[in-house]
Amino acid sequence: MLKKFMGGGNKKPSKSDTADAVAAAGNNVVVNHASRATLPMPAPNPAGTASGQPPPSGIMEVLPAFRDVPVGERQNLFLRKLQVCCFLLNFSDTLKNVREKEIKRQTLMELVEFIQSGGCGKLSENCQEEMIRMISVNIFRCLPPASYENTGQEATDPEEEEPSMDPAWPHLQLVYELLLRYVVSSDTDTKVAKRYIDHSFVLKLLDLFDTEDPREREYLKTILHRIYGKFMVHRPFIRKAINNIFYRFIYETERHSGIGELLEILGSIINGFALPMKEEHKLFLVRALLPLHKPKSLAMYQQQLSYCITQFVEKDFKLADTVIRGLLKYWPVTNCQKEVLFLGELEEVLEATQPAEFQRCMVPLFRQISRCLNSSHFQVAERALFLWNNEHIVSLIAQNRTVILPILFRALEKNISSHWNPAVHGLTMNVRKMFLEMDAEFFEQCQKQHAEEEAKAKDVEEQRELTWKRLADAAAQNGVDDMVTD
Repeated sequence: MLKKFMGGGNKKPSKSDTADAVAAAGNNVVVNHASRATLPMPAPNPAGTASGQPPPSGIMEVLPAFRDVPVGERQNLFLRKLQVCCFLLNFSDTLKNVREKEIKRQTLMELVEFIQSGGCGKLSENCQEEMIRMISVNIFRCLPPASYENTGQEATDPEEEEPSMDPAWPHLQLVYELLLRYVVSSDTDTKVAKRYIDHSFVLKLLDLFDTEDPREREYLKTILHRIYGKFMVHRPFIRKAINNIFYRFIYETERHSGIGELLEILGSIINGFALPMKEEHKLFLVRALLPLHKPKSLAMYQQQLSYCITQFVEKDFKLADTVIRGLLKYWPVTNCQKEVLFLGELEEVLEATQPAEFQRCMVPLFRQISRCLNSSHFQVAERALFLWNNEHIVSLIAQNRTVILPILFRALEKNISSHWNPAVHGLTMNVRKMFLEMDAEFFEQCQKQHAEEEAKAKDVEEQRELTWKRLADAAAQNGVDDMVTD
């Protein structure tokens, strides 16, 4: 399942955020969106042209290929090619800087091939530093405003929005590929590389996960996962930084494009946690992962979140009670589609739950399942009834039938007598039959108790109606007496 995630592949400003600053210079308007991270750009490139400005036509130099120069001169040529790639070009106009764009694309391709093939062994520290600087110039940028931000467009559901594709992707992809090849290369010495791929660099990478371009998020996911695996010194920092992104998403913005990709990385990280599990990891489960069920956009990352949650329970079965109570805490009240997702995740968690942990939470759990059984939304009721198709869950229920059946009996009888959907009616009959076969004697006791409760409820209702009738009669009589007195 993890391989499937790793292979595949929002927010409004808070009150504390600075308001959008609009600066007009002639016809140019620059908007600094408060919900987007503002990333500082590196210094201008050595060629004398600022890295943020496209070069005048003819300035960008066409350099020889690596194979055409002696081995001893290749690192110097590598540095010169890095300088060429520090030029940033305007991709919003396809007819502008056509020659420079092609030169830069070819140069980036040569750099990727050079790193991948190990053209001259290990790179010097100066080459590594300049390469990371060039990569930073190209990828660390202010992201364009998301379609849901206040840019004159109507607010739309993020699930229905078309993803925004960055026009500069032909170059960005090659820059990301260069970074990936550098990180995974066996020639890369982490003791040296960590000076340039430092905490600041990692934070800027994490900021880019909010891009709307799914192609860029896929590269970022792979690169960050590789950095986590190779740079052990950065692991606690990366986990903490991802936590902070989750906290802001949950409690402030509820808007972020890359939650699913970050959860895919965490799925792999959780899978590698050593036992016994550290308290830090358990706190991460309670404070970050479980509250991620709260946002309305859960459907966009629910599959990845469910995988992470299940990994925790499979790693430490004692966490099942914590997870199930967490799901009950954030159980949706009015969103039926979210309820169906919760029931699916609940089934996965229960499959990994041991009898002792099940007994700790079964009473509140089956009270909630009872409410789901009686849901007027047939998909919710149907998904709840599907839990009885799981042999492990049926086994847990059978072991604790004397507690569970009394909780569910009223809901089952109500479905049989009055649920509008034929499929739900049929499934309810099957579940009722399963309970009868588990313990016929106890089932009859529950049936008898239910009949007594129904009779008492009917008596109470009749008594209530009689009391109201007496009050109405007394009020009418008082009205007549008042009229006579007047």
